[in-house]
Amino acid sequence: MARVQNPTTTTLGYALFATRWLQAPLYFGLVAAQGVYVYKFFKELWTLILMCVSGHATETYVMLAVLKLVDVVMIANLLIMVIVGGYETFVSRIGLQGHRDQPEWLSHVNSNVLKVKLATAIVGISSVHLLQMFVDVHHTSRHALLRGTVIHMAFIASAAILAYMSGPMVAHTDRGHADRAPAAPAQAPDHGSRQRTEPESERPPAAAIPPQPDPDADAEARIRAAGFPARKVLEEFDQRHPRAFDREALARLGKADFVDDRRNVVFVGPPGTGKTHLAVALGVRACQAGHRVLFATAAEWAARLSDARAAGRLDAELAALDDHPLLIVDEVGYTPCDAATAGLFFQLVAHRYERASLILTSDRPLGRWDEIFGPSAPALTDRLAHHAEIVRLDGDSYRTRRATSAWAD
Repeated sequence: MARVQNPTTTTLGYALFATRWLQAPLYFGLVAAQGVYVYKFFKELWTLILMCVSGHATETYVMLAVLKLVDVVMIANLLIMVIVGGYETFVSRIGLQGHRDQPEWLSHVNSNVLKVKLATAIVGISSVHLLQMFVDVHHTSRHALLRGTVIHMAFIASAAILAYMSGPMVAHTDRGHADRAPAAPAQAPDHGSRQRTEPESERPPAAAIPPQPDPDADAEARIRAAGFPARKVLEEFDQRHPRAFDREALARLGKADFVDDRRNVVFVGPPGTGKTHLAVALGVRACQAGHRVLFATAAEWAARLSDARAAGRLDAELAALDDHPLLIVDEVGYTPCDAATAGLFFQLVAHRYERASLILTSDRPLGRWDEIFGPSAPALTDRLAHHAEIVRLDGDSYRTRRATSAWAD
């Protein structure tokens, strides 16, 4: 039975949430403080230049002056981190997706990450202050040196504690993912000519892949309707070929639960490492689990969506695709993508966000998808990766290896 929300409670909650905007003037006040530090920086710089030109600047004076400038810059960096990161975390999204100057840390900032970064920045500032004391040691009392050292060590200890406290959270999350993976390893089947000759002790253990469901007439009809280029199964994938490969992730994905959870899967790696094989095999598993699936290359999806847009029925096409809980987009980035096509892919990903699943294969990591989709890439990858299992395959092309072996024979 669905829970009926109390309108009064909901309105009160929204009103309380709106009070976050009271913090906005505080961040603009910090912007004014940053302006003060800009003034202080150029004032110190001008004084240093005058002293050097007049010949009154000693080596110790220059070193102390430069350290002061560094100190001002580091405090300004701390301010901008608090202003941008704090506003983004506690007030409202800034909407920098797609901006070429978006800070790297802003894409994954949260209150915990922000605290650790601030603590490490404070340690850096404290280090500069302590260095200033040691440079000017002849004019610094032993008591001041001792006090500065103790304060600096306290900052280091607090930063270490914050970093340690954030570590168990990440470890707990990783353990949660690992606990969902099967524990019992299974020996990979013999694939004839695909079998390697290295000793068994040197082969990486293969995680147990869930058994393939029993044949079903309806499942076979869904597999035929999916448009797979060929039928592939997980049991036929040579898990020993890729040099780097998350076998536990494959075992988890083999259950096809990600489709029920409306999560995405992205296979990334060089050509010939098995990305399409795994995408098709997971699509087959999804069909056997009762889901309708559609497979096409990125170029074919682009043509399909372009035709729908030209006919004025793009929204209807996206809605019709909702009948398929899983869509597979193969070979992302293999063919050029103009701005209009990038916009179509963004609409596809945004439409299915938290509504249905996607499997994509690409030869480039998500961080380089701006080479494919241009300015649309950050917003597209943000939605795609939010609920996604990203599997990296690293190694030489299996097809090239087979061809080289055949030539050698």
